Amino acid sequence: MARERYRFNTRAGKVFDVVNIVVLTALGVVALIPFLYVLAGSFATEAELSTRSFFLWPDTFSLKAYEGILTSPAFLRAIVTTILVTLVGTVIQLLLTAMMAYPLSKANLPGGKLVMGLVVVTLVFSGGMIPTFLIVKDLGLLNTYWALVLPAAINPFSLIIIRNFFQQLPAELEESAKIDGANEIQTLWRIILPLSKPILATFALFYAVGIWNDFMSPLLYLNDSSMWTLQMFLRQVTVATDLSMVQADQNELPPAQGIKFAVIVIATVPILLVYPFLQKHFAKGMLIGSVKG
Repeated sequence: MARERYRFNTRAGKVFDVVNIVVLTALGVVALIPFLYVLAGSFATEAELSTRSFFLWPDTFSLKAYEGILTSPAFLRAIVTTILVTLVGTVIQLLLTAMMAYPLSKANLPGGKLVMGLVVVTLVFSGGMIPTFLIVKDLGLLNTYWALVLPAAINPFSLIIIRNFFQQLPAELEESAKIDGANEIQTLWRIILPLSKPILATFALFYAVGIWNDFMSPLLYLNDSSMWTLQMFLRQVTVATDLSMVQADQNELPPAQGIKFAVIVIATVPILLVYPFLQKHFAKGMLIGSVKG
């Protein structure tokens, strides 16, 4: 530790720190500027959006875009649908992944190595879009919300990481639970899962972001526009020239470009607000479970 501290206190170490900070700050600004432009554009008037090609602060603030969005029945239906699908889907996917990872973490599980081999194969080879669509169709899941959740219910990468984490837990905990009369389900629910909050919080975030941002699944499996999720609504608004679907007042057209920016902001901000609540688990969860094979 003393040697490392000395190395980073040298002139070369300080120069490295400065260069590192400058480069990372520049990359952060480059990534942030487009979002700031979209945010500013969502509060700008249509006249300003048509005359100014780029700005980070509108000359005149206007809430007409948000009024048009938030009073649109199609948008409200889409965002409620997305929230419910995200919550239910995250719980189902996390629960199924943990229930499969737990038995696979046992060294004496019959056929466990074969199953893990099949899981690893799916990391390299995938059935593809057409076979997946045919399976969803044959199962009768077309035009149902289950088609947005079940086809990707267990992610192979998440399964392997969670399995490795379970293997690192002390075996004495399970032995004590069995002595007290607990079965495997009770051991998983009352002992293993409470001790796995960092890894579960991390992958809950991954699953939630994936479901929230999923565009292909609704596009492929939902034929009814009344069942559209927020991403499908966002796509429809950003490519459509007719914005009557988000028109609050039939006598006044909403700002077309501002509507598009407002929908993007509303679709982005909620998932960003989740990060602060899971941040304390995020860094730890990414490292735990990734060491042991």
